[in-house]
Order: sequence, then structure tokens, then C-alpha cells
Amino acid sequence: MDFPNIDDFYQLINQKLEGWIESGIKHLPNFVVAILIAIVFGILAKVVGNIVGKVMRRAFESRQIAKLLTSIIKSLIVVFGIFIALDFVGLKGTVTSLLAGAGIVGLAIGFAFQDMTENLIAGIAMGIRKPFEIGDVVQAEGVFGTVEEINLRNTLVATFYGQREIIPNKILFRNILTNYSVEGVRRIEVPVGISYADDVEKAAELITDAINEKDYVIKKDETAVYAASFGDSSINLLLWFWIRYPGDPGFMVVRHEAICTVKRVLEENDILIPFPIRTLDFNSKGSDKLNTMLEKKETTSESESSPTRNSGDQVNGDSEASDE
Repeated sequence: MDFPNIDDFYQLINQKLEGWIESGIKHLPNFVVAILIAIVFGILAKVVGNIVGKVMRRAFESRQIAKLLTSIIKSLIVVFGIFIALDFVGLKGTVTSLLAGAGIVGLAIGFAFQDMTENLIAGIAMGIRKPFEIGDVVQAEGVFGTVEEINLRNTLVATFYGQREIIPNKILFRNILTNYSVEGVRRIEVPVGISYADDVEKAAELITDAINEKDYVIKKDETAVYAASFGDSSINLLLWFWIRYPGDPGFMVVRHEAICTVKRVLEENDILIPFPIRTLDFNSKGSDKLNTMLEKKETTSESESSPTRNSGDQVNGDSEASDE
């Protein structure tokens, strides 16, 4: 077997190196331009990131969401610059492979962290829509309290019972959310019952005038008392009035004062707030009441005891007559 000469090896390697050097020198301007493009896009990403960051911090309550969106925009600018630089050098196949690989990796991450991704997207969407802000009083999925913090994955709510509830953003995004702070007002309803013997119109007028004297009542022309229904022992009324919410005094204090005011004004005007009355009927056909049955029983007892006393007197009289 004949082995190639060492000079042939050297010549082959030399030709290869000369080809690389020639190709490198030929593409050197493109490499320089590609590096400059990458540097320019890096500086551009930093400048745009600073500007966008300020705008995002003003637009979003959550700083985490603002930082995330700013980072995404900066990364997109840098990646776009790198792709342009690679394409300028002539590595179109590399750019295509990177894009395909990024799509596959993104799809795999999306499936692996589906719950986390859903909460993240919901948090960004709520940051854009702003259904509530920090400090708002909200109610959702059985949680009622004040929003303390809005994160990328969840929202922290301080309940009025002193607990902190952590609600995933997707729950707030999907389900019904009640915001008590967005309108700045809240209506309070106070039910009260009066006796059937009292005048409903008079009671309604007295309650309305008394409530409207309170400083915390707003929209006084909409304060009203309505007859709601016929109760077992009373005519049920419903008082409606408006307050500023959130505000001072708070909801519980206002409702407490309203109930006390209604009770006081009705008592001062001799209008009865009846308690439940029960009538006991011991007859299966509903004819005899308890007091009637007791009266009958007393009458029967008296009638049964009277002949006994008379017969005793008669016996005593007969004995005396026999002794004489």
C-alpha cells in the first residue's frame, strides 16, 4: 500500500487554509458591518428600553409587569439586530434554523408551563385593561377585600377579616369581578318591619327625612323607603340610600348608624317594630285556641267539684238530725 507523500498533505492543508483566509478577507467588511449592526441594535435596545420602561411604569400598577414588557421589547430589538447581522454575513440558513428552534422551544415551554403561562398572559392582559388598581375594594370567587399587590402570576388581596388571599390572575381574568371602588359610591339597604296597624306612608316619610339629615348620605333625592312584602307579623319595608365608597365613615359604621336611626325615629313617633307572634292551636280543625281550652277546663273542674261539696254538706246535715 502506497502512502501519500508528506508534501502532498502539506499542500492540501495549505490550500485549505489559503481558501479560508481568502474567504475571511473577502467577507471581512461584512463581518465588521455585522458587528456594527449588532452594537447599534444593542444601544438602540437600551435607549428604547429606558423610554418604554418609563411609559410602562406610568401605565401599569405592577412594576413586575412593566419590567417584563420592557425586557421583552429590549430582547426583541436585540434578537432582530442579531438576525440582520447574521443575514448580512450570509448565514441565512443559520437564521432559519434559529427561528425554527425558537418556535419549537417556545411551544414546548408553553405546554410544560401551561398554568404559569396562562396566569402570566392574564396578568399582562389585566395590566392593559386595568379592571382594578392597587387600593381598590374587589370581590371575586368568594374573596372580598382590598387589592394590595398585582404580580405577574397572581394578585394579593387583604380581606376585611385580616387575612391575605393570593388569587391566580387567570381566575380574576375568567370569572366575574366586582369592583366597589371604580364608581366611588355604594348603596346601602336596611330592611325594617312595622306593624299592620301603623301607616306605611308615614313611616316611610319619617325614615327618609331622618336618614337624609346625615352628612354621609349623598344623592339625597334618591333616598327612598319601599314596602317590600307582607310578613308574618309585620309589613316589611326596605330603606335605600347612597354613600361615598370607600370613604369615611366606613360601610359598617354607616349601616350601624342607619339601623339605630330607623329604630329611634319609629319609637319617637309611636310606630311599632313588632317581633314574631305565634298562636298555638291544639285543635286539629283549628277551632279552639289555648286560652279557650283552659277556660273550658276550669269550668269543667268547677262543675265537677260543686256536687261533691253539696253531697258532703247533706251528709253532715243528716248526721246532726239523727243525733237530735
